Amino acid sequence: MGFDTLNEPVPEQAHDPHADLSSVLPMTATIEDGRLRVGGVDMVELAREMGTALYVMDEEHIRHQLREFQKWTTYHWRDVETVYAAKAFMCKAMCRIVHEEGCMVLCASGGELAIALASGVPASRIQVHGNNKTLAEITEAIDARVDRIVVDSVLELERISAIASERGVTQAVLLRVTPGIKPDTHGYIQTGQEDSKFGFGLNHGLAMEGAKRACELPGIDFAGLHMHIGSQIFALQSYSKAIEVMVDFMRQVREETGHTVRDLDVGGGIGIKYGLADEPSTIEEFGKVVVDGIKAECERHGLPVPRILIEPGRAVVANAGITLYAVGVVKELPGIRTYVAVDGGMTDNIRPALYGARYECLVANKAGHPRTEVVTIAGKHCETGDLIARDVHIQPVETGDIIAVCATGAYCHSMSSNYNKQVRPGVVFVRDGQARTVVSRETYDDLMRCDIG
Repeated sequence: MGFDTLNEPVPEQAHDPHADLSSVLPMTATIEDGRLRVGGVDMVELAREMGTALYVMDEEHIRHQLREFQKWTTYHWRDVETVYAAKAFMCKAMCRIVHEEGCMVLCASGGELAIALASGVPASRIQVHGNNKTLAEITEAIDARVDRIVVDSVLELERISAIASERGVTQAVLLRVTPGIKPDTHGYIQTGQEDSKFGFGLNHGLAMEGAKRACELPGIDFAGLHMHIGSQIFALQSYSKAIEVMVDFMRQVREETGHTVRDLDVGGGIGIKYGLADEPSTIEEFGKVVVDGIKAECERHGLPVPRILIEPGRAVVANAGITLYAVGVVKELPGIRTYVAVDGGMTDNIRPALYGARYECLVANKAGHPRTEVVTIAGKHCETGDLIARDVHIQPVETGDIIAVCATGAYCHSMSSNYNKQVRPGVVFVRDGQARTVVSRETYDDLMRCDIG
């Protein structure tokens, strides 16, 4: 967000100072004695005990979301796998929860693969993707014997073939195909349109070329196809259109190569509720559209229904998380706005600065009071655009208060940084009245660990 955009008006929405925030808070959130509790834990006491900024994740919410995805997809077809997209939020504790709930883990780098394996997730329950995997990352995935590698180019196919053949093994792969669908979401998180850095385009025969090479190369088991059209998608018809394209391509592959696609991965991207006005589709609706859509298209083309894979990430963890901050300076600019500075900012949540993401907020120690004030919550970093929430409704706020920013479970910890040499916050899981640290807050020693002088 540049300096000039600070003066642009925020879209006006009807505001009820007594509005219930439960739809954007973790599922176990309650207000007791005027204070916010999550997982039975007092957020004010937790912030003062653990320090701020602090990421808090509702473990019961995470498990519930994983179960819902499994329930409403296997309800329509028995052979569906929920593959959690770890890029949304990843640590060893998260990977263990995913595995305990019977889901798979999707890794987007060698580092993510290393964490998933270190957490105890079997390689047979891990998939690997990425548009420019290094030779080392490909080798690590093959040596680990991961379930599938999602392939992004012919060059990558050839590299997998060479490494697998050298080891005398066969590696199952999915070809990532861009179906040419442009969903209604922010341009930075659209991935399935024709002009994309990801995958094999259907135009000019690129995807068919990839399919034919996958059938020919030694050491390659061409298991199926993968698509991902974008993130934070509310309109499910985008999936329906993409499925029509992908199943038709499955038909073409069989006609031109004789190969029957066994897996079809439709990616993730289902939207979540960041603001009270947001109206995302339900997991039940998503499951019906995706699974019934694939079944109907396969029947229309005379194809067997493949194993179906879905890749939720944000929809599993976003609303499970909140970030807690302590209020420092409150600065009122008469006739302009009131800035509330907190002990975090763009290093722990880059999304507002990156693409204008908006959040609901509340004062955790005044959670039972009406949100009658309009303030801009600013970070502590040396950037004008370092804002967590601009012109947001909140309870009257003063120095020392604890602010909770809702729906920060996805892409905040994952995208955090050490700009201004700020230490990254810790991550605490809460459940049944207990809080446990799963990622420690960094220290100054951590900042200098790789600085050899």
